Amino acid sequence: MAHFAKINNDNIVEQIIVVNNDVILDENNTESEQIGINFCKSLLGENTNWIQTSYNGNFRKNYAGIGYTYDVQGDGFYAPQPFDSWTLNENTFIWEAPVEYPDDENTYTWNEETLSWDLITK
Repeated sequence: MAHFAKINNDNIVEQIIVVNNDVILDENNTESEQIGINFCKSLLGENTNWIQTSYNGNFRKNYAGIGYTYDVQGDGFYAPQPFDSWTLNENTFIWEAPVEYPDDENTYTWNEETLSWDLITK
C-alpha cells in the first residue's frame, strides 16, 4: 500500500490516505508518485496538495502524521516541536533535547523548566 499526505499551503499535513499500489503503477508497472498524486486529487479535489510518505521511513525521513511539517528543501517530514529547547536534527528530522537521554535502564521524562531528564519513579 502507498501512503499520501495532504499538505496545506504552509506545508502542514492535514490528512493521510492509503492507496492500493495497483493504482499508482505506470505503463511499465513501475510505481509513480505523480500517478498517486493525480489519483488523490481526482478523489479529493484538484486544488489539494499531496506528497507520498513512507510508512517504513524509507524516504522523506519520517512517516508523515497529521500536524507534521513537510520541509521542501530537506524533502522530509517532521513532527511538531515537543519543547522550546529542542532542536531539529537536519539529517534525521527528529527533534533532539539539549541534553542526551540517560543511557541506563531507567525511564525519564523531559523537564523543560530545568532542561534536564527527570527520573520516573513508580
